[in-house]
Amino acid sequence: MGAGRFIAAGIVAGAATAFARRKLDEKVAEGRLGGAATWTRTNHRGEPISLLEGPAVTVGLVAGAAVGGGNAPGATAFATAAAGAFGLVDDLAEDTSVRTKGLRGHLGALLEGRLTTGGLKVLGISGSALLASAVGTRRTGSAFGHLVDVGLNGALIGGTANLINLFDLRPGRALKAGAAASLPFVLGGAGATGAVLGAAAAAAPGDLGEQDMLGDGGANALGALVGSQIAFGTSRAVRWTALAGVVGLMLASEKISFSKVIAGNEWLNKIDMLGRRPVVAADPVVEPGPVSSGGRSTSASDPMGSPGA
Repeated sequence: MGAGRFIAAGIVAGAATAFARRKLDEKVAEGRLGGAATWTRTNHRGEPISLLEGPAVTVGLVAGAAVGGGNAPGATAFATAAAGAFGLVDDLAEDTSVRTKGLRGHLGALLEGRLTTGGLKVLGISGSALLASAVGTRRTGSAFGHLVDVGLNGALIGGTANLINLFDLRPGRALKAGAAASLPFVLGGAGATGAVLGAAAAAAPGDLGEQDMLGDGGANALGALVGSQIAFGTSRAVRWTALAGVVGLMLASEKISFSKVIAGNEWLNKIDMLGRRPVVAADPVVEPGPVSSGGRSTSASDPMGSPGA
């Protein structure tokens, strides 16, 4: 049953991602959905790059999660779709003239009474993750223990959604991170892993070729699915350990550049560069700003404006 779910979810997720990407491209080419300008950003090479990968991957992940079954397919699909939707709002509506950086920056803005698109994303993903957890978490003990499990699972789903987004600053990196995070938990959610790998395989050529990018929408959806896989398919001890790792990495990202860490490690750098276009000396070096940051577009791939990835 696990192998069947894995294969079915992978095929459906890959096919749905490719189909959605093609249909979205057709609509934008016709001038619908806001036209090409709404969905196009500029990367560090000065080349146009499309945000359409994000919603296409979200569609693929949701379809794969629904087909893949598991412990809570409905809750998983909902959390994935909601994270993708709130991330996409931040991609398309972010005010790049006012840079509110990092999770701490957006929470600080909320405390000051200012709601940024990043702040809306934090609230939306957190709330939808908690709702999905309330629906999908099985009660196995006391009422208090169940309440703790709901909070734990909600934090894990929302936290992982943000964590995977922290890696979407270089081509293919978030897809690789999502796949790597999902694989160790395949026994607890074979369908979820199949969905992640299927959607990633369909999106990888455009992402690695620097024609497409996940943006917040796609990366948040990918992280939410992986977080749901862990939340609904593993033991409490594993979930607490995973949450500690997620929180630790998010806190570290506020101070440490993941890109520098990866570049400084031989094996991580080889994995990061696998399938990517080579960086040549003629390529311009662009400092973080309103147009681009590193290898990706700041307005769409900087996770909540975090400087640490």
